[in-house]
This record gives sequence, structure tokens and C-alpha cells, in this order.
Amino acid sequence: MHDIIDTAVAAGTFKTLAAALTAANLVATLKGPGPFTVFAPTDDAFAKLPAGTVESLLKDIPKLTSILTYHVVPGKVMAADVMKMDGSNAATVNGAHLNITTTGGVKLNGNVHVVNTDIECTNGVIHVIDSVLLPSS
Repeated sequence: MHDIIDTAVAAGTFKTLAAALTAANLVATLKGPGPFTVFAPTDDAFAKLPAGTVESLLKDIPKLTSILTYHVVPGKVMAADVMKMDGSNAATVNGAHLNITTTGGVKLNGNVHVVNTDIECTNGVIHVIDSVLLPSS
């Protein structure tokens, strides 16, 4: 078993996320002891953003950091725990909250679907999502 960063890199479907985490200087944090729960957008999820968005975020490190830390919840929250959170929210590392619904599958903020769960890592867990979460502020 590997840490969150090494697990994501080995999967091969998180290249954009890995590049963004590197640009935002968050790799060392997510290789740290944690535990962390990461809602990880795939490369396809990043591709859904409007053209030029990723490139502009890579030049705006404070905004990029805010978005990336919005995908991380402190602690190790497994899928079974998330299923008990219907209608509630979870505080993210950036201070904002994710709204959670579980009817018809787990959704974050109403429209981001969790498509793969419980990828266990030495310092937490990864849940794969189909879109990039954007904080409202």
C-alpha cells in the first residue's frame, strides 16, 4: 500500500491532479501522515472544465490551492461512513463545506458523482469523482 500521492500517480488517470498538486506545492502535505480523505477528479473530470481553465489555474497558485484543498477532508472517511451522511456536509481543508447526498449514489454539491470508493492508502483514502469541485467563493 502507498500514500495518497503515490497511489494516485500509479493509477495513471490522475495526471492533471498530480501536476496541479505539484504546482500548488501540496505533494509533501498529501505524502504526510494524515489521515486524509481525497475526492480525486480524474483527467477526464479536469477535461470537462472550460478550455484554458487548467492552464490559468496553474498560473494562479492561491486559487489553485483553494480548489485543491476543497477536495480534501481531514480524517479517513470510508464509503460506508459517507453513506450515513445523506443531507449533511463535510468540512474541507480549505474551510468550505461539501454538501453530501446519497440517493441514487453519492453526490457532492448536487452534481459531482463519486464513481469509485475506498481506495485505501497508508495515510488515508481516495474516492474518485467525475467532475472538479469548485468552491463557491
